[in-house]
Amino acid sequence: MFLGGLIGFEREAADKPAGLRTHMLVAGSAALLTGLGRVLIPEMGLDESLIRTDPIRMIEAVVTGVSFLGAGTIIRNRGENQVEGLTTAATLLLTSALGISIALQQIVLTIGVSVIVLVILRGVKFLEKAAK
Repeated sequence: MFLGGLIGFEREAADKPAGLRTHMLVAGSAALLTGLGRVLIPEMGLDESLIRTDPIRMIEAVVTGVSFLGAGTIIRNRGENQVEGLTTAATLLLTSALGISIALQQIVLTIGVSVIVLVILRGVKFLEKAAK
């Protein structure tokens, strides 16, 4: 949730529709759902030889839910013929992947990707302003 919060803070500082709290909750819920998927069958006392779990399906469910949330941040401005909110939708999806990655104990990978995302969000914006 902390790493998702860093990305959310950047989005909030840029005055985007999904900010700190949203990104923290997306990262946390993705981590929680992925973690629960790993322990669900044994915790319910079911015979693991009869019921097989598919962790990919849990990840697909997280991606589907977050994609629905991200779609709500995308707005088409017909007057200016522009689409807004795509980057925020993408950061929501990526934040869910960070949560999944943490749940799978990929700490170094998750921190590395978080740093790269923050550099992209701030660094590319700086380059875009310089190009104008």
